[in-house]
Amino acid sequence: MIDQLAELERRYAELSERLADPALLGDQQAWRSLRKEHSRLEPVVECYRELEAVRRARRENARLSEEEAEPEFHRLVEEEEQELARREEDLAARLRKLLLPRDPRDDKDVILEIRAGVGGEEAALFAADLLRMYTRYAERHGWRTEILASSPTDIGGFKEVILGIAGEGVYSRLKFESGTHRVQRVPSTESSGRIHTSAATVAVMAEAEEVEVDIRPEDLRVDTFRSGGAGGQHVNKTESAVRITHLPTGLVVSCQDEKSQHKNRERAMRVLRARLWDRYEEARRSEQARARRDQVGTGDRSERIRTYNFPQGRVTDHRIGMTLHRIEAVLDGDLDELVDALAMSADQARLAAQGGS
Repeated sequence: MIDQLAELERRYAELSERLADPALLGDQQAWRSLRKEHSRLEPVVECYRELEAVRRARRENARLSEEEAEPEFHRLVEEEEQELARREEDLAARLRKLLLPRDPRDDKDVILEIRAGVGGEEAALFAADLLRMYTRYAERHGWRTEILASSPTDIGGFKEVILGIAGEGVYSRLKFESGTHRVQRVPSTESSGRIHTSAATVAVMAEAEEVEVDIRPEDLRVDTFRSGGAGGQHVNKTESAVRITHLPTGLVVSCQDEKSQHKNRERAMRVLRARLWDRYEEARRSEQARARRDQVGTGDRSERIRTYNFPQGRVTDHRIGMTLHRIEAVLDGDLDELVDALAMSADQARLAAQGGS
């Protein structure tokens, strides 16, 4: 590990020097790439340097203790040694966590799909609530959002909505949101005041570049049709809507939100690439994790991951047994406490697996 850390420190110093070169500013793509790597290495190198400083201090204390016979001096050194030992243990644990293999998709942008499940119109309204929750969460983090496709209902819900989210570390923060989200509340259309249970599924997929997913033109069937609004009303008279079928897998993506056929096709291809990459990655992960399951769940769309209970004002994540009694804040995008706990649980599971391997 020491050799690995020394190499990372050397690479970090090299990147710092290159980023300080004004000539690099002329190549923004190269600058962004190096800056991203520099940012990723920074917490590792800082932790390593702090750990080495603590270890040097402990060695110096040991040397002084051998040279000094004064009891009061030994007492002070012993007190400091206890604090340094605790600090070294904490830093070493943090460094092990930082050195865990990264998910290569963590820095990717995201295609997030929300689909109404059981519950009819109430499920569609809940899907709209989830859309707002993720949009507000993105705003809190300074991420950009774009609705790529949607199937709205007459009273403000969504049968399906696909959201593009772009920014720093988007996938790393949202990847635990895949699964079934359940809501328990009294629908606005319920006159008897009876609590209903509805659900919506969320799929979070890293957005793939064209070079990362090879899609052959002959594997696609592209159909065009007229865009339709809620209730089947035509929103324009041209065949601007696009449906793309990937013949080898049977995946189908439709986009009709834009008036331009070209833009709808471009959006549909973005979604298709993300779905294909997600399918390939899922197959790879399933093979790697056949003998075990993460504590935070598999990310399977059918897995119930969270319940939003309005009468009790609580949100419960079933994977980690965490309950927050501030449902309104969560649905307004205040998700960091849940996301942090899920990420920590995943890291602990990976550390345990690494220790047992």
